[in-house]
Amino acid sequence: MSDTSKPAAPKSPKSDARPMVELHVDGRALRVPAGTTLLQACEQSGVEIPRFCYHERLSIAGNCRMCLVELEGSAKPVASCAEPAANGQRVRTNSAMVQAARKGVMEFLLINHPLDCPICDQGGECDLQDQALGFGLDHSRFATSKRAVPDKNMGPLVKTIMTRCIHCTRCVRFASEVAGVPEIGAIGRGEDMEIVSWLDQALTSELSGNVIDLCPVGALTSKPYVFSARPWELSQTNSIDVMDGMGCHIRLDSRDGKIMRILPREHDEINEEWLSDKARFVWDGLTRQRLDQPWRRKGGRLEPCSWADALRLAARALTKASARKGRDSRLAALAGDVACVESMKVLKDLMDACASPHLDCRQSGALYPHQARAQYVMTSGFAGIHASDALLLVGTNPRHDAAVLNARIFQHWRRGEQGATPIGFVGAPADLPSANLPYVSHELGEGGEALCALLDGTSPFAPILRAAARPLLLVGEAAFHEAGEDVFAALMELVRRYKIQRPQWSGFNMLHHAAARVGGLDVGFVPQSKGWATKEIVAAAQSGRAHTLILLGADELELKPHADCCVIYIGSHGDRGAQCADLVLPGATYAEKSALYVNSEGRVQETAAALPPPGAAKEDWMIVRALAEQASVPLPYGTRAALRAAIYAAAPALRTHHERPQLSLEVPAPGMKPGAKPNLARLAGVRFGRNVSNFYLSNPMARASPVLGECSRLAAKRRASDKDIAQSAAPAAEEAAP
Repeated sequence: MSDTSKPAAPKSPKSDARPMVELHVDGRALRVPAGTTLLQACEQSGVEIPRFCYHERLSIAGNCRMCLVELEGSAKPVASCAEPAANGQRVRTNSAMVQAARKGVMEFLLINHPLDCPICDQGGECDLQDQALGFGLDHSRFATSKRAVPDKNMGPLVKTIMTRCIHCTRCVRFASEVAGVPEIGAIGRGEDMEIVSWLDQALTSELSGNVIDLCPVGALTSKPYVFSARPWELSQTNSIDVMDGMGCHIRLDSRDGKIMRILPREHDEINEEWLSDKARFVWDGLTRQRLDQPWRRKGGRLEPCSWADALRLAARALTKASARKGRDSRLAALAGDVACVESMKVLKDLMDACASPHLDCRQSGALYPHQARAQYVMTSGFAGIHASDALLLVGTNPRHDAAVLNARIFQHWRRGEQGATPIGFVGAPADLPSANLPYVSHELGEGGEALCALLDGTSPFAPILRAAARPLLLVGEAAFHEAGEDVFAALMELVRRYKIQRPQWSGFNMLHHAAARVGGLDVGFVPQSKGWATKEIVAAAQSGRAHTLILLGADELELKPHADCCVIYIGSHGDRGAQCADLVLPGATYAEKSALYVNSEGRVQETAAALPPPGAAKEDWMIVRALAEQASVPLPYGTRAALRAAIYAAAPALRTHHERPQLSLEVPAPGMKPGAKPNLARLAGVRFGRNVSNFYLSNPMARASPVLGECSRLAAKRRASDKDIAQSAAPAAEEAAP
């Protein structure tokens, strides 16, 4: 199962300061950095080189030989993907020798390849199809029987037809070099070689769907998408993913009013060209369990009603709850993990007009300062991971909180300049061995006690941080569920003591697992003066102190409202929030609206509507504005353009789209008392939890997806199996102990 390919020179966010070499490609002079391969040099000169095994972000294997070129002085063609450029080389890419060699390679590749093109899901997007058009023959000289290979089990996401496989090993290299879960490999040699998963089991990586994009033939395709559509039948819409706080660039492919698939788009600074399985396969959950008309609770049961009746009842509850002002107000609001900036801005303005300070966008219940952007964003950015020489994770498991970022961390760890980059971890350990972080070199503890050890210098990771030139601190919301102020004060002391913030380096980073979090903080959707935070709002709703609670897509709460509390739910799916609501107002998903989201870097991004909302559903901000108008609380905008202008006026940082802001953390941070110190006794007793308890079912859209539900059941089965193995191994270990 090992991969003996050569190390790659993948794309890097750093500037290239390597010496230059000069060569000629098809008679044209060219200067490229030393270490560039001939294939890359030819691409820079504008010549396209066919390839199957080579990929810019994977190591070099040199398996397929399709990239052969003629090199002056060489007796035979050379594989351009594995040949480094050198001074004085003269390369020919289209000579008779090259054409004959490529046609020979193509003929060998097609010996055993089945004639599945009419029924293959890769048809229209197949590299082998494209290259066969240019280098294939219209007949075959081989009369022997074709080789047949049994299909392999790779789980509910990846369909295998291994007779089509050409052994490029892209999937093998991706699993071991990017995903960090080396569970795909090759067995056998020559004609008997087969690509298999570990023990013929389902893939466990949260990035396993990327092998579908990497496969240059139809050997690995999407199992949920099988036989659904052809690529030329689909309408393509560029958008942004909201399954986590990264804001990965995606493409929504739709047909006949339905999302058929979701694919990644390339963006070097965010997701490179990868996408998590949750973001890729959530498409079937966008249309299931949808709210497409208003509902009201009557006699203990929900029944459909008209928009006029629903808004009238909601306005009456709003007016009654806002009769008291300020901290005595009985009106509260919570925003969920996938709420857009527009809807949170309109709801905040409505709460301000009703003089209620009780609102919060931190559905997880985490408490941390938010007076300055540098306190709650990644100041170094996702790509800044590659520049660090020591990394400390606090209260976050990137594998579940941001799976694509986890791949960046793993690759950075593998490419450490002086060996593996040291990485420390403070937080709850994964309950599934296959979900552990392979790159963690120091497991420091589960909570505040580990932070105390770092503060007093007794931690084994303290000397590493002290010696690092560019230490990076990555913090998740799980660190702030208990004693949030003390934890933040401890983190600020770590920043000061270990110089994590320096004139040329900003290493403090907050990683959010929710797409809505940074945008909500930017527009001020947090408790105002003496207002309730999330836990207090939930307690007030359950005790009856809150008379009206507005849930803006807030579904991750264990809420049992009091009979005297009217719950108004605005959202897209009939999930937890709708089940406990008295009024349900149907909203739109991210695939059905043009809306602003802000990722963990503070980068403002915009989704695009691939479809209209179903039935009578409307965009969330329009619902809130209509509710305000019905309650005689007019808001100063009626169009999206006017609303955006109001957002930019209230939060100028949101004016610039698609660019990462350059932020620097101040120590002590704004909102903290000068010289504030953590209460070490209280801090030592804090245990960090998990931000995401179930990776595949972390929001209403994912829970509505049968495909992701099957992934979750498979993970639970593995968890139970691992637990049984651990329990059976424990007595044997005790007996073997001296």
